[in-house]
Amino acid sequence: MTLAALVLVLGSAAVHALWNALLADADDTHATTAVMLVSGVVLFAPVAALTWDVDGAALPYVLASGTLELVYFGLLATAYSRAELTFVYPVARGSAPVIVLFVSVAALGIAVSGLQAAGVLVVAAGVLLVRGLGRGRGADLALALAVGACIAGYTLVDDHGLEHADPIPYLALVLVVAALPFAAVVGPAAMRAALSRRAVLAGAMMFFAYVLALAALQRAEAAPVAALRETSVVMAAIGAAVWGRSKVPATRVLGAALVVGGVAAIALG
Repeated sequence: MTLAALVLVLGSAAVHALWNALLADADDTHATTAVMLVSGVVLFAPVAALTWDVDGAALPYVLASGTLELVYFGLLATAYSRAELTFVYPVARGSAPVIVLFVSVAALGIAVSGLQAAGVLVVAAGVLLVRGLGRGRGADLALALAVGACIAGYTLVDDHGLEHADPIPYLALVLVVAALPFAAVVGPAAMRAALSRRAVLAGAMMFFAYVLALAALQRAEAAPVAALRETSVVMAAIGAAVWGRSKVPATRVLGAALVVGGVAAIALG
């Protein structure tokens, strides 16, 4: 991997962790999510128009991915309204590649290497440390895992959808499918109350993180890029431990690091 690709992918990871931190810190996570989505659509529109290349065959994938994104953002907003960033983020991000691997094995008959199998076990151990070894928090864990399942779902859909469209206009359409019903349910009054520079900035970061990831993929193979992007999990945990409002247990930071290591093994295996 070149130095340029490394900088781009680490930048994407950092920006992704930052917009999640901004969302998790919001007073009304659902209304803030609606503002973010609408901001993302507005920001994507000019770039999507300039790079427009979408075949009709992409539309079923756009609708499927947009529906999954709608559920994803709803679950993510609910999870952040109940639990801390350092709990939700590692579980959601770490479980998604594991779910993708299981679906690929079960549905497509793809063989699993020893390194990938070990990666699954390491991710599971990391999730246990993030959750804590005591009882409780089952509902929060279920929410975070559901977020991970949505990530896995739209990842698998997008893998096929992007065969029929350029990435930026494809994602713009996906965001429209997710943003319109989400904003309609939240309502204009709640969105006006949540409208702030932080919310719009989070929407811009959501867009920028994706652009940086695309730029990295143009310069390096997908597997190392995917693995390095998961460093956002550790960035979020360390950032919350240093600058967060509440104390983050050392075991949770260690769990986040294990999740990253396990995902890297899955991606590179």
